[in-house]
Amino acid sequence: MLYGRWNMRSVLIFAVVVIDACGPRAHIPLRPSEPETLPGALRASDVGAQIARSLAPVLFLQRDEWFPLERVVAVLHPSRRIIAYHLLWRDDVHGSWIPFTVPTDEEIVWVGYDSTSNPTDLWTYWHGTLLHSPWRDRGTITVNVQWGKHGSFAHDAIESDLPGIKKLNDFYAFHYLAIWDMWLGKLTRPGPGCFCHSYRRYREFTRPLAVGDHIDVVARAEDATPLLTEVFGKPYSRKRAWP
Repeated sequence: MLYGRWNMRSVLIFAVVVIDACGPRAHIPLRPSEPETLPGALRASDVGAQIARSLAPVLFLQRDEWFPLERVVAVLHPSRRIIAYHLLWRDDVHGSWIPFTVPTDEEIVWVGYDSTSNPTDLWTYWHGTLLHSPWRDRGTITVNVQWGKHGSFAHDAIESDLPGIKKLNDFYAFHYLAIWDMWLGKLTRPGPGCFCHSYRRYREFTRPLAVGDHIDVVARAEDATPLLTEVFGKPYSRKRAWP
């Protein structure tokens, strides 16, 4: 019995060592000192760069958000009036211990605009589903960002309109069902062990973050992969580029 107990302990110790050794580590490059030299990058004086900064959304984070927003790249489409704001978060709350997984979390918010450079549309990425909100005559784009997972939706959206089994209360319940996953994640990087608060608090988005103050590079490109690789590091999530 004693031998079996020590054998199980050895297996557990070995598993922890393997997870810690093989778990992914984020290697985010330093902020570019000369961003205008990067592929497709625009000078600060370029009209497109000025539009991208003026239309940048304000994110509303849940107040207990653990992972910081590390990099922002704004990409203007060369033939459509739409701007993709690529947001690189330090990590995702789930799955960070899995060997060879992407160690950071890329999300995207898209803003459509008209000939007068006023916003007309908002698209956000919500766990594989593209959400759309008309935005004409509504002023500054505002977006809620989900705790830990960073899925996003319009700040004034009705939460019951979120798709299928992807409601906020579904994700809140899942955090508790998969709490072991968060505990394993803490073996490979600093992170939360749970969302240890109420559902009411989970759905409070009260920490504003102005994306325009955090943009590292503005570019014009249909395929911004070379630029994003330079700024976000490799690998990154590489979600769909355009709505």
